[in-house]
Amino acid sequence: MRPQLAQSFSVEQLRSVTRRKFFHQCGTGMGAIALASLLNERLFAADAGRTRPAESHPGPHFAPKARNIIYLFQSGGPSHLDLFDYKPELIQRNGQEMPAEMLKSIRLAQIGKEAAVLGTRYQFQQFGKSGVWISELLPQLQTIVDDVCFLQGFYSEAFNHDPATLFMNTGAQLAGRPSMGSWFSYGLGSENRDLPAFVVLMTGVGQPLTVSAWGSGFLPTVHQGVQLRSQGDPVLYVSNPPGIGPERRRQSLDVLRDLNQKRYDALRDPEIQTRIAAYEMAYRMQTSVPDVMDISKEPAAIHEMYATTPGRASFANNCLLARRLVERGVRFVQLYHRGWDHHGGPDGNLVYDLKKRCVETDQPAVALIKDLKQRGLLDSTLVVWGGEFGRTPMMQGNPKPDQVGRDHHPHGYTVWLAGGGIKPGVVHGATDEFGFYAVENKVHVHDLHATILHLFGLDHTKLTYRFQGRDYRLTDVHGSVVKEILV
Repeated sequence: MRPQLAQSFSVEQLRSVTRRKFFHQCGTGMGAIALASLLNERLFAADAGRTRPAESHPGPHFAPKARNIIYLFQSGGPSHLDLFDYKPELIQRNGQEMPAEMLKSIRLAQIGKEAAVLGTRYQFQQFGKSGVWISELLPQLQTIVDDVCFLQGFYSEAFNHDPATLFMNTGAQLAGRPSMGSWFSYGLGSENRDLPAFVVLMTGVGQPLTVSAWGSGFLPTVHQGVQLRSQGDPVLYVSNPPGIGPERRRQSLDVLRDLNQKRYDALRDPEIQTRIAAYEMAYRMQTSVPDVMDISKEPAAIHEMYATTPGRASFANNCLLARRLVERGVRFVQLYHRGWDHHGGPDGNLVYDLKKRCVETDQPAVALIKDLKQRGLLDSTLVVWGGEFGRTPMMQGNPKPDQVGRDHHPHGYTVWLAGGGIKPGVVHGATDEFGFYAVENKVHVHDLHATILHLFGLDHTKLTYRFQGRDYRLTDVHGSVVKEILV
């Protein structure tokens, strides 16, 4: 029976009602009130946008300088000491031991602290008005140094591939957080309703990559990166099955949409809306994706510029595809190129394999910058180049050309950026004389993420998503915008 409340009480009656008795008598009524509040969507206005994840975006927070981003992720850890960070001290001390005080509290992935110093084998020269030191392995990059900003005091915290890759891509070392591209999709959406906001292209062999690097984490899955292929069908399973034409496919999708909508009306689960949006996007991509992926339409001069070969899977083809995608309004294009893990030995060394990676990537990456610039797109497109960490100043393996290598090294390495509101022709930060620690104008992973978001009009402290009772963000509770490198 429900408790009956009298219309009036005597003083004695009121004094006899203890707090415990009051809640015991009124418990049923208060429980009903609580349940009603849980079922009333209007009481959760701040979360209302989650019910339509494909259509609501919280940003931008202020006027952006960039509209699109191309992230050239060099998976495996390129050696900053053989490419960007010229250290004569290493050459002079080649074969000697590292100073003991530098290794006191350091953790190394695979080598011991007694490993010998390894000076670079490659010639460095200064280029451009900025006088940037660049290795002979990157002859094309030498021609555009005045368009590039080099972060030579960059550092991370993770020294193994999987957590370091996740850290660079999601701001966390454990799987389950949204990737940077997913945050962009959530924050800004796409400029083209027929293409995803976040596209992933992959080449190379070596250290395996997991979907977590471009996954949406706890964000609605509509924001996950869509992996395209530069060879074969551009998107797996997006083509119609044999015997199914466009009209039948459209009819099937309409029925499926109606069924999903009924389910959503009953459960109000935002992932159902995501599923509807994904099916519709896949249908539109049947027309839009083959067109954008067909690089054979490009002039011969462009193919020569990038060193592309239509029909092949290559970093060169993907760089050209990246330009075509941002031209069509794709917000975030991520290119993964594997094969930079050069520990020494037949699986990867600093002579043959490092040269191969540079041949594969130097010309296409530079062609991308030049092509964007000549089309008037560089000012609005941010290009980022870097891996999950650098390599140690100490040797791994032995000095033979096919054996020499370096271990993982997150404490100081180089990442470069161009376009999209970044100050050109700048070297920001420095490592010590051994290239071991970032010591000047240090930039952490969270700082890079905060700066990139800032360029797109997003305040990294305000781009948040509530999950399991907490407001999460790409930069966790860290990060500062590196204003010195902004135009």
